[in-house]
Amino acid sequence: MRKIVLMPAALLLMAAGSLLPAGARAECPGDAAIKAMVTDILAGKPTNPPAVVTMEDGLCAQKKLVAALEPHWGKPIGYKAALTGKAAQDAFKVTEPVRGVLLANMMLKPGAKLPAKFGARPLYEADMIVVVASADVNKATTPKEVLANLSAVHPFIELPDLVVDPSAKLNGPGIVGINVGVRHGVLGEPIKVQQTDAFLSALADMTIRVTDQTGAQLVSVPGNVILGHPLNSVVWLTKNGVTFKPGDMVSLGSFGPLLVPKAGLTATVSYMGLPGNPAISVTFE
Repeated sequence: MRKIVLMPAALLLMAAGSLLPAGARAECPGDAAIKAMVTDILAGKPTNPPAVVTMEDGLCAQKKLVAALEPHWGKPIGYKAALTGKAAQDAFKVTEPVRGVLLANMMLKPGAKLPAKFGARPLYEADMIVVVASADVNKATTPKEVLANLSAVHPFIELPDLVVDPSAKLNGPGIVGINVGVRHGVLGEPIKVQQTDAFLSALADMTIRVTDQTGAQLVSVPGNVILGHPLNSVVWLTKNGVTFKPGDMVSLGSFGPLLVPKAGLTATVSYMGLPGNPAISVTFE
């Protein structure tokens, strides 16, 4: 479930179905609605999430959902910028990114194996995680200023779950309300940040490739497919309500399209142009 930068009032999503009827009102969902949604999510069943209309209500729903999932999936460890690339935004009929919360137990080791049907509507995507070194990152307005306040970057394959029943009605706040589908992710080994112009350029100029077990190429995109530079995701998050602290992880968003896992597939994501040309993989059973 990838992709950042100011939130328009008309931010709408039609992932499946139509918009809420004119004049419909919603508010932050009640505890019973959140509990029912969590039950479905943990069981890997499609859910019909409670309707939310405003982004404020979507974020309120997200906060409640994250708190309800914490006993099962661990404490929050950072944030996710979602719908950061044009392909993802076009697919979900939005014009800007949205955000979610990462949880500790979602992280899997490189080479992880899991069922192709690991959720209600499972997906996978090439992504990257950066680690915050200083709270001064909250003042950053450029990728270079962001880099100065990071300690490491990690290759990352996100494994989101859209969770909604295909008949469910969703809007922009609704995708936020389901925590933008956060479920699993394969976290690669850390790459120490180099405070150089060359490293900064490598993040934008690298080529991210997704291949299958035969070597067939599924995706090939440049790093700058995310907002002109992937570190702009961090800038967007700080401008849209997130305050980072040292140690926080930040998922930067989708490099390319969301893909559907299939049994027997081993997907490898390579970051050509980063030091060592790192790669990580995941296998779906």
